Amino acid sequence: MTRPILPASALILTVLLPGLAQACATCGCSLSSDAATGYSSGPGWRVDLQYSYIDQSQLRSGTNSLSTGQVAAINNNGGNQEVEHKTTNQYATLGIAYSPDMEWNFGVQLPYVVRDHSTYSNATTSQLTPDNLSSGSFGDLGDVRLLASYQGLLPSNALGLQVGVKLPTGRYGGQNTLTGQTVGRSPVFFSSGPNASSGQTLDSSLQPGTGSTDVILGAYYYQPVSEDFDAFVNGRYQVAVSQLLDGVNANYRPGNTANVSFGVRYEHSPTWVPQLQINISRKDADQGALADTTDSAGTVIYASPGVTVRLDEGLSIYGFLQVPVHSWLAGYQLFPRWTANAGISYAF
Repeated sequence: MTRPILPASALILTVLLPGLAQACATCGCSLSSDAATGYSSGPGWRVDLQYSYIDQSQLRSGTNSLSTGQVAAINNNGGNQEVEHKTTNQYATLGIAYSPDMEWNFGVQLPYVVRDHSTYSNATTSQLTPDNLSSGSFGDLGDVRLLASYQGLLPSNALGLQVGVKLPTGRYGGQNTLTGQTVGRSPVFFSSGPNASSGQTLDSSLQPGTGSTDVILGAYYYQPVSEDFDAFVNGRYQVAVSQLLDGVNANYRPGNTANVSFGVRYEHSPTWVPQLQINISRKDADQGALADTTDSAGTVIYASPGVTVRLDEGLSIYGFLQVPVHSWLAGYQLFPRWTANAGISYAF
């Protein structure tokens, strides 16, 4: 049985999720969409629409889960620890890619972010009451990504390299932890609770964009391992190289991120393609006077079962559930118990 090979147009999507969620270290943002969207050997256009749901409802530190009362107890003893309540993230990302031939691909991703966040701020255990809960929400465009891939290294086109850039197109900013001054481009503010009364913005990591220009580097390899099974591995590294906020006292630099995914696809049926991915994510701490430097780094491993359904020639849909099997988070962070991803892809 002849297998089509993995194109750069599919690889282009591997960076779609990891760069979207900024509200915690590694919040289920590491699904490898190349395997999810399927394989194609021909040049042409590809349009993808992906939806992701990430409900951060569990406080964690290191490898353990914590209650809000346990974190608030730090403040009972004179600490200054934020006690976060919940963050719900929804992402809809439109991806458009063009392959002039089997070796090159060029694409763009346009994300739309919907986020609801609530926090008790620096509450003590006696202050974990509804009247001390502040919340904010928004729906807005995020940071656009431009990507190029080359897969002419092997005759099979199964090995590819990728380079890209994330642009600071989304709203960004926050409040300087040293001066209290609000900086950035139209940052989102709290809409209810004590933080709204004081005119406080959402954390910089919760804004639609980061205000940074990031370089993205990636690579992948794909190989059939039997008549019915395909295996793949890919990696990606993203680093901020410039920032729109200038000055030592008014900056935010998102932590560098690294993602590695590997898995298998069961290709026995021409219509239904079950698969299992293992996604490993590592994020360094955010930096700068607008950053939460102590509560933003971490390493997470996800098991991600899913299925792709080929509806017609060039048209497919897919759905995945990501379940964390290991996590180590610096400081105290909100974390999801699971995440969901669904998408539709059309190649022509």
